[in-house]
Amino acid sequence: MRKNIMFFLLLALTLGSCGEYNKILKSTDRDLKYSYAKKYFEEGKYSRSITLLEELVPFMKGTADAEESLYLLAQSHYNSRDYISATEVFTTYYNTYQRGEYAEPALFYSAYGMYLDSPDPKLDQSKTYTAIAEFQKYIEKYPQTERAEQARNYMFELQEKLAYKDLLAAQLYLNLGNYKGNNYEAAVTTAREAMKIYPYSIHMEDYQITILRARYEFAQRSTLKTQPERYRMVVDEYFNYTNTFPEGKFLSEAEKYYKEALTKIEQLPTI
Repeated sequence: MRKNIMFFLLLALTLGSCGEYNKILKSTDRDLKYSYAKKYFEEGKYSRSITLLEELVPFMKGTADAEESLYLLAQSHYNSRDYISATEVFTTYYNTYQRGEYAEPALFYSAYGMYLDSPDPKLDQSKTYTAIAEFQKYIEKYPQTERAEQARNYMFELQEKLAYKDLLAAQLYLNLGNYKGNNYEAAVTTAREAMKIYPYSIHMEDYQITILRARYEFAQRSTLKTQPERYRMVVDEYFNYTNTFPEGKFLSEAEKYYKEALTKIEQLPTI
């Protein structure tokens, strides 16, 4: 019996709420609609606040509520986890009101929305580059704010994603081997370039071992005439690896390549 009473009470409240919302939607009183848009935002009913604000924002331009209404719309999208729409509105706010009351959080959340929308490392990273640029803009504009450190951390995280994408590319070239060309050299070039761009990346050791593997695989598959020189390159890369990572996780693998390279250099005739 109590359950039935509670059910009907909840149903009545829901129907009453829907009836109220429908009346607000039909109203021509913009001030009333705006007050309800803020009310729904405070209650966490973001879909309702979005519907009302999207109607109201164009009419708010030039009024005292213009900034706040645009920022509330962006926050409503953000809280609804529609980060693409949120980023667009936050960006519009910042570009319109660079000295506005909400300029600092708008710029941060614009970048953060791009961060959340950044794709898997295997996919195109245009959005990641844009997010990094936006975080950089935020840090330069607001270096002393509480969110500045967060912005730096997010920016470094995105840079690591780009660094990992380059590692995947280098490993792909390595796996392709001599298929339709010298992919071993492409693996080396890609890894070396990544090491220059991301010198503090957590993937530095992986870049270096990829270079060593590529040199070793290429030497193995070379002609007798070119093998001595290419095995010497293996030795050079072995020392590059061990000097940089004397206790590296790939040390035993590197030692194997080094010993085999020395043996080959001693056995192969100099042509």
